[in-house]
Amino acid sequence: MKLSEFNFELPDRLVAQKPNDRRDQSKLMVVNRETGDIEHRVFKDIIEYFDDGDVMVRNNTKVFPARLFGKKEKTGAKIEVFLLRELNQDSMLWDVLVDPARKIRVGNKLYFGDDELIAEVVDNTTSRGRTIRFLFDGTNEEFRQIMYSLGQTPLPKYIDRAPTDTDRERYQTVYAKVEGAVAAPTAGLHFSQELLKRLEINGIQMADVTLHVGLGTFRNIEVEDLSKHKMDAEYFIIPDEAIATVNEAKDKKAKICGIGTTTMRALESSVSAIGNLKKMEGWTNLFIHPPHNFSIADRMITNFHLPKSSLMIMVASFAGYDLTMKAYEVAVKKKYKFYSYGDAMMVI
Repeated sequence: MKLSEFNFELPDRLVAQKPNDRRDQSKLMVVNRETGDIEHRVFKDIIEYFDDGDVMVRNNTKVFPARLFGKKEKTGAKIEVFLLRELNQDSMLWDVLVDPARKIRVGNKLYFGDDELIAEVVDNTTSRGRTIRFLFDGTNEEFRQIMYSLGQTPLPKYIDRAPTDTDRERYQTVYAKVEGAVAAPTAGLHFSQELLKRLEINGIQMADVTLHVGLGTFRNIEVEDLSKHKMDAEYFIIPDEAIATVNEAKDKKAKICGIGTTTMRALESSVSAIGNLKKMEGWTNLFIHPPHNFSIADRMITNFHLPKSSLMIMVASFAGYDLTMKAYEVAVKKKYKFYSYGDAMMVI
């Protein structure tokens, strides 16, 4: 399929700028692949679509405050450093993006806060990419405390406001556990502790996997032929506990729901020869686009995504192209909110 086939008109007013007052009160569109029917519900109603023994697979990655503002040595020029990933904890080496890139060169020292953190640029990676080394004598725990105090929640650029203390809580799932993401697995933002408890009481099991969401997930696709697009690699882990829970549910023909595109990507990167989930840890650059046969999950919860994005294309791979385009047309007409803080879709 071609990239241009996934375009649609999205009014700016439908891009959510803040979270719903309550996580589980967002709007929910339920899309039935078998009948083509579309229902309009509230997110907490998902409990009605699952039975005792069904499984939800969720991404327990944790967002860290990846956006740092500081100044350049000597000139004092203001700079932004976006932490992408830690390359070596002992050496305090990080892969970052810098802005303005033209002013930040190898050998420069960068100062953050009241010089609480100092970093040195040690290498160029891409046009805006650099490798930096933090010059810090304390423990890793002390370093992270300072990083959390100085860093800002890495809200996406399309949220046109400064992050607040509320964002520190809300741009994070309530089950976030393993630090490493620079963007939230947004489908999981709709789950409250109360809803999770109700699901547990009803016998719905949770299986946790980890995929550290990077900015590559949101990178624009710049080729018309989807088979030629290369995704940035993201680190993921499929632990033994998740494997046992998911494969047992498959054997019993129970429903398995992937919460979010990142979870689906991790699951589809970890399929055994007989179609079961297998133990895996490493990097995946899997780009899921039509046609794709999904091996693990038979349901999916996701948000509404950017036109022509890899995320929307994955949804179309799961729900079917025509049904996905119809659902998105209805979402715009019904004024569903889009993107990270937006409303949810469940494909059954």
